Amino acid sequence: MDDSDNSTSLSFVTRRRLLAGTAVAALVRPFQGTARAAELRGGRGASDPALSLWEEWKAAALKTETLCRKQQRLETQLVQDVGFPQATLRLWDNGEKVTVFSLDAIEDICGSDPKMASLRAEAEAELAAHKTLWDAAAEMIGYAAAKREEEEAGDREQDLVDALPATPATSLAGIAGKLDVVLHEGESWEECTEFPWPHIRSALCDLVRFCQAMEPDVFMPGSDRQTPFPRKHREGCWVRVSKGPAASFG
Repeated sequence: MDDSDNSTSLSFVTRRRLLAGTAVAALVRPFQGTARAAELRGGRGASDPALSLWEEWKAAALKTETLCRKQQRLETQLVQDVGFPQATLRLWDNGEKVTVFSLDAIEDICGSDPKMASLRAEAEAELAAHKTLWDAAAEMIGYAAAKREEEEAGDREQDLVDALPATPATSLAGIAGKLDVVLHEGESWEECTEFPWPHIRSALCDLVRFCQAMEPDVFMPGSDRQTPFPRKHREGCWVRVSKGPAASFG
């Protein structure tokens, strides 16, 4: 092969690389332009519905977590002050004492046995009295209101998650936001090793790294993953201390 053939071959390879680079740039440019325009307008998520949804979701998730911690503190105080609503039921056949925490537990033990009728009535009355005391204390310290606020915040957070699949992303940041929501809402724990969570984390990290290399000053959802974020299934507000045993023997 002579010098002219080498020149032609190199020229062909160069053209192929240039065309490939142009294609990638053309693919990314609409997302870049959208994110940059929104940022310059002072509303980064204004033109991307998915990014706006991510911002709303993150605020809602943090609010839910804050209210959850408040509710837990108040619940712990209630348990210490008045204890879980409960009653003591003495079995008629052997005199054994059973601590019950619900009407269902009383029903399971007593059933329709006429021999247990009076004992059942006493247990139900004791449980009702203790429940009245619990409710009064809950209102006094603000537990009931805190629980309602937490439930409302949780419902709002879930509504935003449910809206995610139908919300189009018009920027790479919006796509990253979708992945970030999926990770935080779906992972059972931070850095979960079960499929598909490592794969989704990897895709999000790749996307964040790619975008930050192009635009270092633009914030990307998921870029702050070094700070643990609340997980719905972790130990915490989604495991209620109020869920005591139905009955205990002693």
